[in-house]
Amino acid sequence: MEERLKINLPNALTLLRIFLVPFLLVVLLTKFEGRETVGLIIFLFATATDFFDGWLARRRGEITTLGTLLDPIADKLLISAAFVSLVELGLAPAWMVVVILGREFAVSGLRSIASGQGIVIAASGWGKAKMFSQIVAASLLILATRHDVFLLPGRIALWFVVAIALISGVHYFAMFLVRIVSFSGPPPTPEP
Repeated sequence: MEERLKINLPNALTLLRIFLVPFLLVVLLTKFEGRETVGLIIFLFATATDFFDGWLARRRGEITTLGTLLDPIADKLLISAAFVSLVELGLAPAWMVVVILGREFAVSGLRSIASGQGIVIAASGWGKAKMFSQIVAASLLILATRHDVFLLPGRIALWFVVAIALISGVHYFAMFLVRIVSFSGPPPTPEP
């Protein structure tokens, strides 16, 4: 049991990502000279820890229960903090952020249900494209807090995030249904 909850370097990076979330919120929502630069640095550093924690865990054979549980939570906290801050700043429409975050929680719910049935629904290419598009859109919109030239590209990127979120959400629901149906097998035949 202790080995499964061990704090190793990949888990420490995941915890660091969670630790950075309140700092990102404070920086983005406090008016000071250069907040967009500091906010972008915090955001990009935190997203880099997402790549490196998984890469290190696989490379070093240090995949743990703690890391498996914390990594998606850290991702959702970071993306939620960034987009909710951008709504507060008037840079992202609230309905788009609700769609993006709703997809995040719906897919997490599906994965939890599947996991309870002993089924693993792995990340797909759509999920990775969604994360990449979120990073690009949030980065552009963070820069738009001071530089208007980034607002239009950021809003266009946000439309891509919404589209990819919806497509990947449907994809996960389809995988979930296929796995649950194939896992459960045919219904038992009643005895005469």
